[in-house]
Amino acid sequence: MSFWRVWAICLFLRCKSYSSPVKKIAILASGSGSNAEEIMKYFQNSQKGNIVLIGSNKKEAFVLERAKKFDVPTFTFDKSQLEEGQVTKKLKEAEVDFVVLAGFLLKIPDNLLQAYPNHIVNIHPALLPNYGGKGMYGIKVHQAVKDAGDKETGITIHLVNENYDEGKIIFQAAVPVNLEDSPEDIAKKVHQLEYKYFPNVIESLL
Repeated sequence: MSFWRVWAICLFLRCKSYSSPVKKIAILASGSGSNAEEIMKYFQNSQKGNIVLIGSNKKEAFVLERAKKFDVPTFTFDKSQLEEGQVTKKLKEAEVDFVVLAGFLLKIPDNLLQAYPNHIVNIHPALLPNYGGKGMYGIKVHQAVKDAGDKETGITIHLVNENYDEGKIIFQAAVPVNLEDSPEDIAKKVHQLEYKYFPNVIESLL
C-alpha cells in the first residue's frame, strides 16, 4: 500500500497516532466551584483534555468537595506558598499543561506566569474592560452593573498576565439586563453564560 493511501486512510479515520496528546488541566478556585464542576463534567467526555488537579487557597472551599465527585485530586495552599513557587512546583510535578482560574481571587505571581506563558485562562463576570481590576469579583461586579444602569452585561474569557483582568481577551458573550433585575438576578444570568461557554472555550484553547 502506498504512503499516500495510508495517509488518506489515517486522515479519514482521524488516526490516533496523528492526534495531539490529551492535555492535563489544573483548576484553581477560591470558592464554591460551580464553574469548576461544569468544567470537570464537560471534560469527562473530551478527547482533548483531562482535569488532573484542583487547587484552592481556602481549606473550606466547597470546590474541594465537588472535586471528590469526579475523583480529581485536590490540594490547598496559602498566598505565600503561591508567591514562593510551591504551587508552580505542584503543577509541574503533576505534568499540568494548562491552568484554568475558576473563581480564583489571588493575583497570579510571575513564577506561575513564566512557567505557563499564555497557558493560564480566567473568566470574569462582566464585559471587560468594564468592571475589572482588583476587588472586582462576584456580586460586587453585578452590583456595579446595576448601579451604572447598564442594559447588558456578560462574561469575558481571557488569558492571564501580570495585571488583574488585563490579559488578551479570547471570548465574550452578553446577556440583557432589565431595569427590574437585582444584582442576584444579574448573577444568575451571567452564571448561565459561564456554564454554557467556559468549558467549550477552554477545550478550543487546548
